[in-house]
Amino acid sequence: MKILVINCGSSSIKYKLYKFPQKKLVTKGLIEKIGEKQSPIKDHRQGINILFSRLLEEEAIKDLKEINAIGHRVVHGEEIFQKPTIITKEVLRKIKECFEIAPLHNPKNYEGIIACKRILPQTIQVAVFDTAFHQTIPEYAYMYALPIEYYKKYKIRRYGFHGTSHQYIIYQAAKILKKPLNKLKLITCHLGNGCSIAAIDKGKSIDTSMGFTPLEGLVMGTRCGDIDAAAIFYLMEKEKLNIKQMNEILNKKSGILGISGISNDVRVIKEEIRKKNKYAKLALDIFLYRIKKYIGAYYLILGGVDAICFTAGIGENNPDIIEKLKKDVYKVIPQKAPVYVIPTDEE
Repeated sequence: MKILVINCGSSSIKYKLYKFPQKKLVTKGLIEKIGEKQSPIKDHRQGINILFSRLLEEEAIKDLKEINAIGHRVVHGEEIFQKPTIITKEVLRKIKECFEIAPLHNPKNYEGIIACKRILPQTIQVAVFDTAFHQTIPEYAYMYALPIEYYKKYKIRRYGFHGTSHQYIIYQAAKILKKPLNKLKLITCHLGNGCSIAAIDKGKSIDTSMGFTPLEGLVMGTRCGDIDAAAIFYLMEKEKLNIKQMNEILNKKSGILGISGISNDVRVIKEEIRKKNKYAKLALDIFLYRIKKYIGAYYLILGGVDAICFTAGIGENNPDIIEKLKKDVYKVIPQKAPVYVIPTDEE
């Protein structure tokens, strides 16, 4: 049996082909810059076509019918989807309904699914939702203190994201610690261009930094993270901004990019710091401060931790940043829990 796993991002497609029951990775790949001005790949439908052509050209498969099932990462599933779900017309409709609250990702996830269905209409396809892992967060932690009618009407609440990454990391941490997952308290930190932290108790997410959308929480590459809503209204009035323009600023022009005025890439920021660029330093300082703030809060909520885990692009490839965070955290946390850097696997 061969299973294809697809992760359609806003401008990329990551994929892996596995052979079961051996759980052997047959091949993997990345299709980038989809829809960008200079790219020959205009959309995700074309990207999926390229993906299947590659599998045949590389002789990972001899016939497309060798693929027995396809798994798709889907970013937002609201409260509806709490586990991997076989994709039906009704599931597709629900994914489409989430376009408004996940405009960068759900439309691309949907497009990838539709493209696969056109090519392999009889093949079982399964959706794995980023939000599903965090459905164990208790009501007092996921509710916003807005009039309850808005939750009842629109399901406005904390959902959390990067669920597949946090879930993978906790299983790896349990292996390293050689302890049952249901006996562990963990803090997992997914630090990439998008960033989130989760508090894990007995294998269950009990809180996470991202909220109704991925905008809330940590300072990220281009997202501002936590902000006073009144500051948004004030800025809109002063700058005569509409909702679309303000959304663009908060999601794509803020964070490390916004503060530094240079880049959302931490490698570039560190190089600028070496050149004594004060705004690059400020951007990194704010980024690290917010991480420490959340780790401290989750340590208190959990009542101690067995390990703190870092992952994703920044977390895996910047030992200097992790060491600084470790030293600062150990200054205030009496229990010196081990700190692990664990490569993630969202596919």
